[in-house]
Amino acid sequence: MKVAIIGASGMTGSRILNELVSRGHQVTAIARNTDKIEKNDAVTTKAVDIKDREVLTEALKGHDAVISAVRFADLDGLALIDAVRNSGVKRYLVVGGAGSLLLPDQTRLIDSPDFPQEYRSEAEPGCVFLDQLKEVKDLDWTFVSPSALFQPGERTGKFRIAKDTLITNEQGSHISAEDYAIALVDALEKNQYIRERFTVGY
Repeated sequence: MKVAIIGASGMTGSRILNELVSRGHQVTAIARNTDKIEKNDAVTTKAVDIKDREVLTEALKGHDAVISAVRFADLDGLALIDAVRNSGVKRYLVVGGAGSLLLPDQTRLIDSPDFPQEYRSEAEPGCVFLDQLKEVKDLDWTFVSPSALFQPGERTGKFRIAKDTLITNEQGSHISAEDYAIALVDALEKNQYIRERFTVGY
């Protein structure tokens, strides 16, 4: 499969890139600065400013799927969706946020009184982006929310999946970027969760 990753040099994008390559996929790694992306025969790098919609659209053409792994605070969500749409690629997976996930009382995590203020500037536009995606009927999109604590860690291959509810255990709510990448690539390969959100956690 030919897959384009927008934001391939970041914490999550780089793990998804590694997961895709390990499974034999061909990857176009798109980032503003591609210097941090490791050289690999299965990887083509393209330096693109995602705010340049025409250049981004051209870079996405000809792929089987697009994955965006960019900060919501840094982008125009509707412009990004339009770039994917105009590229002709139908399969679109988004590295989402945890803020829109539901707690047991059916309120959103971002609306809880102890939600950290320092995460709000990223979480709020992430919630808006999910709402925008829910109106998109002509792309096979999937929004993949991590758990509340999301950072580099171990690739265990052992995790749980849920739809809209925050996954927790005795240690709280967490997932490694490596295991998150497994869940996202699984959904891509199995063509699951079309026009849906799902979440991954321990």
